Amino acid sequence: MSGPRVLVTGACGFVGRHVVAALLGRGAQVSAVDRSAHPDVPTVVGDLRDVGTRDRAVVPGLDVVVHLAAVTSVLGSVERPQETVDLNVTATAGLLELCRTRGVGGLVLASTNAVVGDVGTGTITEDLPLRPLTPYGASKAAAEMLLSGYAGAFGLRAPAVRLTNVYGPGMRAKDSFVPRLLRAAAQGRGVVVYGDGQQRRDLVHVHDAAAALADAALGWPSGPTVVGGARSYTVTEMVAAAREATGAPIPVEHQPARAGEMPAVVVDISRARSLGYEPTTGLAAGLASAWPDFRPSADPATAGSDDLVDAAPAGPAATPVGGTR
Repeated sequence: MSGPRVLVTGACGFVGRHVVAALLGRGAQVSAVDRSAHPDVPTVVGDLRDVGTRDRAVVPGLDVVVHLAAVTSVLGSVERPQETVDLNVTATAGLLELCRTRGVGGLVLASTNAVVGDVGTGTITEDLPLRPLTPYGASKAAAEMLLSGYAGAFGLRAPAVRLTNVYGPGMRAKDSFVPRLLRAAAQGRGVVVYGDGQQRRDLVHVHDAAAALADAALGWPSGPTVVGGARSYTVTEMVAAAREATGAPIPVEHQPARAGEMPAVVVDISRARSLGYEPTTGLAAGLASAWPDFRPSADPATAGSDDLVDAAPAGPAATPVGGTR
């Protein structure tokens, strides 16, 4: 085995499983750290908030760490801000220090465009100032600053991949925009759309997100890079695409727009494209790929779960759909 040695944190999560597969496909030697064992690669089982778990996972001889383990729920971060800081910031700092002291060349952070907050209808780029509006966004902004400090002071290669809303196979346990739509279709329910449905959102298929993270591990430079889909979609377009993918009517009930909801999430992926990234999966095909996990006959054991992310509640007859991170 001569490929680069890569440690993936959160390797058993929704995105992590796809990143491991992408790295293996590129010839990397992959190890993992998670709260459960990965079926395909050697795994250190434990909680990254534990110093001993980090010490066992980050070993001399590694080339790079891909850091995915995090509290990823925006609402969860509001309810449990200290837990969010402990994992998203303190554990990240611990990993960076182990990389420095043990000669690991780089750490890739799975970050988010929530670090820049609400930009209205403007386009999100890497050059916007950091103005997070939630503990989740703040924790990722803090982690990015730690990466920048270690890159500047110690020469650590430290790319921060700012993902938009990731969707695709294996996200049944999540409670973001797309799973709510597909869950409503599977249960024969409708959805509530706040406002007129013209809010725009960017979605990136998990295969594209995983490809970007794998490529970042194997060579992207330090600093933030926005990774999203080919274009943004209105909420109305997403509902229509979900109806097409599932064959379900998914009735819509419009309610007044909620105060503070972002009118648009539109991103510029020019920097990622300059590094070789190109989204390959459009919304229709992406929803079709995610739908089998939500069908009533789907096996929950194969539909995936996400580390430290709340499973969706059963909810009322109409499932609220609108805001995203």
